[in-house]
Amino acid sequence: MKEKVLELFEKKFDAVSFEVVMHELGLDTVEEITELQNVLYELVDEYQLYLTKKNKYILLSKMSNFKIGIIDVKEKGFGFLLSEQPGEKDIHIEKENINGALDGDKVLVEVIGTNSTKPEGKVLKVLERDKKNIIGEIKVIKSKKVFVTDDKKFRNVDIHIDQQELNRCVEGEILAVSLDDQLSRPNNFVGHVKARIGHKDDPGMDIIQLAARYDVFEEFPPEAIKQAEELPTEVLPVELVGRTDLRDKTIFTIDGKDTKDIDDAISVDLLPNGNYKLGVHIADVSHYVTENSPLDKEALVRATSNYPGDKVIPQLPHILSNGICSLNEGVDRLAITCEMEINKQGRVINSEVFPSVIRSRKKMNYTDCNAILEGTVAEGYDDFVDDLLTMKDLHELIRKERAGRGATDFDTTEPKFVFDENHHVIDVIARERGVYEKVIEDFMIVANESVARKFQFYDNWVRGLPSIYRVHAEPNAEKVQQFIQFCNSSGHPIVGKFKEIANAKVFQKLLSQIDAEGEEREIIMKMAIRTMAKAVYSKENIGHFGLASECYTHFTSPIRRYPDLQVHRLLRTYFFEGLTDQKTVNYWDAHLDAIAQQSSERERNADELERAADDMFMADYMQDHIGEEYRAIVSGVTSFGLFVQLPNRVEGLLKIENMPSDIYVYDEGSNVLQAKNSKKIYRIGSYICVKCIAASKALAQIDFEQIADVDEKEKTR
Repeated sequence: MKEKVLELFEKKFDAVSFEVVMHELGLDTVEEITELQNVLYELVDEYQLYLTKKNKYILLSKMSNFKIGIIDVKEKGFGFLLSEQPGEKDIHIEKENINGALDGDKVLVEVIGTNSTKPEGKVLKVLERDKKNIIGEIKVIKSKKVFVTDDKKFRNVDIHIDQQELNRCVEGEILAVSLDDQLSRPNNFVGHVKARIGHKDDPGMDIIQLAARYDVFEEFPPEAIKQAEELPTEVLPVELVGRTDLRDKTIFTIDGKDTKDIDDAISVDLLPNGNYKLGVHIADVSHYVTENSPLDKEALVRATSNYPGDKVIPQLPHILSNGICSLNEGVDRLAITCEMEINKQGRVINSEVFPSVIRSRKKMNYTDCNAILEGTVAEGYDDFVDDLLTMKDLHELIRKERAGRGATDFDTTEPKFVFDENHHVIDVIARERGVYEKVIEDFMIVANESVARKFQFYDNWVRGLPSIYRVHAEPNAEKVQQFIQFCNSSGHPIVGKFKEIANAKVFQKLLSQIDAEGEEREIIMKMAIRTMAKAVYSKENIGHFGLASECYTHFTSPIRRYPDLQVHRLLRTYFFEGLTDQKTVNYWDAHLDAIAQQSSERERNADELERAADDMFMADYMQDHIGEEYRAIVSGVTSFGLFVQLPNRVEGLLKIENMPSDIYVYDEGSNVLQAKNSKKIYRIGSYICVKCIAASKALAQIDFEQIADVDEKEKTR
């Protein structure tokens, strides 16, 4: 019914009544009419349809004066509806038209006019409150404890918290507060204390506060801790029943030097027929974290581990994530193994998934493994050199096969922060991935694909089983055209017609024409990524465009990601226990949507937290480098200035007022900023020399001043 209704409204350009819809759909029974009424209510609630004052319906997307988006409320009270559509300008909203919306809320806005630069709007309705907590401090004012926030965007918001909640707190204590009901007066809300997160003078409080704002907390519920503490700390003999014993096999782990929660181990063999046998052995977390147990419920609430800066806020308590569930060196561990036979063309021709017990021979790290390729063998690695070189050969075959399908390697460099003992950033390093980071990535991808196919093509490709997939839709056609326009105007012309990106090979062909190198290529590739949809979790398999994979899931990180833990649970149910009856299938079919949605939402939240932490730590570092000069590349262009990136990947803002005196005109279509008098054009990828003039860790902001164009003066650090 819903699809039929939407199909009908796609053909309508004017609002129509309930009776018209009922008539055109040919509905005449009480059951059909009732279902239609419910569908229309649902579509209005989902903001796909708009109900006019005359009780007529129209697609919201066809009302050019109505927009939905996230509002950015500024300190002075006015705001902007941030456009999510390519080519559309942000909508300016005056303070008197905010109508109770708070920063970060999803709102419905009516466009009511246009000023000289931007359209003007009015908030009609808050559709969804921003879920971020407000962080503040308990202060004593006139002998009364009050909650005071330093967040300037909430300076004009009155938050009413039950005094009994506040009386339990001490002066200087930091709270995370969530907003509940809005009171009758504008900007008046009832709030409650979500968490007491420490004292303002506690060490590391800056990152703890930031995480709390994103609803990420270290402390686990008592019942989850109790369950974790009751679990065994070593594998028991009874747990080996029904498992394949791989403890005599050469299996090892490769991770970063600081990694303590080790999800995956690997093994590789050359077969007599010249093919490879790749084993990917993943910690069997689902054996310990049983469905609907306290640990499982809390893991689903978190749905992911968080990594802001150098801090780890795990999905599972450390006693599990670093202990019995971690594939530590030299100890028995329960695993779920995916063994694959891979031919000389890099294709998986056979795979098997089964419960196992393993014993890792060595905890390796990427640095030492990569050094082997330079001729340096670290202590303890001598017995594994042949295995590591075989792995490298196999990785090259796998990557070549995936590239042949159309996958594109968006290999970007991220900042790595170096902290002192006081948690102050003393250095920022551009972190590049070496060969063995890519080796492990490729092995995990091929294992994820193999496991996904077990669900999708169960029963000889006839009947699939309900599961969670990692899906990635094709790029937005309009954004692709904007990207091509950018490439053409920035000296990297794209030849050919790319009106539709029908498959990954077409997109790969487009990107192969970009001949930029180094930082410039990275910036351009990041823009290419923005044309694409974000990968999410879903019960429905639509494939993974970026990997050019018809079927993909997440199986390899159950310690750190809830979908992987759930996939393990499904493997056990369907394949190890053989429960594929209709009752079991129906049970999971009804539950997986909610799990996928929660996992996707918490992943987005974790990404936002990590970006916010990066901004804060970049500013922390630059506070010690004010006055220093750098060669920078333009990474973003706006009407108010340029975002610039330093060689170490620190990024900040170069405002127009801190550029050479001129009249600057922003061309939104070409995404360039042009100086009217000097004729100088600034675009993404331009190189300039800048000086850091301000940095604030508290505000997570860095400001630069332009001192020269690169061709006039070259400054590097």
